[in-house]
Amino acid sequence: MHLLIPAAGLGKRMGGDRNKLLLTLLDRPLLAWTLQSAAQTSIIEWIGLMGQPYDFEAFEAIVSQVQPPQPVQLIVGGETRQDSVYNGLQALPPSAQQVLIHDGARCLVTPELFERCAAALQTHPGLIAAVPVKDTIKVVDDQNRVTATPNRSQLWAAQTPQGFDVVQLRAAHEQGRQSGWMVTDDAALFEQCGLPVQIVPGEETNLKITTPMDLAIATFILQQRQGDCA
Repeated sequence: MHLLIPAAGLGKRMGGDRNKLLLTLLDRPLLAWTLQSAAQTSIIEWIGLMGQPYDFEAFEAIVSQVQPPQPVQLIVGGETRQDSVYNGLQALPPSAQQVLIHDGARCLVTPELFERCAAALQTHPGLIAAVPVKDTIKVVDDQNRVTATPNRSQLWAAQTPQGFDVVQLRAAHEQGRQSGWMVTDDAALFEQCGLPVQIVPGEETNLKITTPMDLAIATFILQQRQGDCA
């Protein structure tokens, strides 16, 4: 199984002007926690890390710190997440048949979730980790007026890892570029192409670090985990 980690963005909503994956969580960069989880799996054999060249020196230092058993290849990312994943797909080894894609900012992912997604990919060409939505969701117009209340039982919050057949995902990305589709995750490209996407139960703790509050919550979760292991 091959893994791509998009890590090319800036942490604007964190109030910073640098890659948020270089921020620290319990004295380790966010990216180190993500890599450590991937390194602890038994099924991931290669990792591609998409970023901007000016971050590569820092990324290399993090890889040296974590020392994953898998080879890690640094790949130049694009202006958007979609562009970065496209570049990552082009850099996959020729032998790659299936790929997991995991946002580097979801640094609390467990090795078990990687393993579950990899196992499900053996019988599904496309999948996403996701959790049921707990809150009532409202659809609003540009005047902030409620226009609809969708059935919560049919709503799931998408996470990563997301997993795909490499040939089909490459074709979906090519179609997306030709058609000008702008999406926020790879599953949306699969959906646009009429391809099936399976849900794999995710983890409530698999939050994406986007704001300073997320960082505080992640710190608490990791402290709890380390306490459980003590």
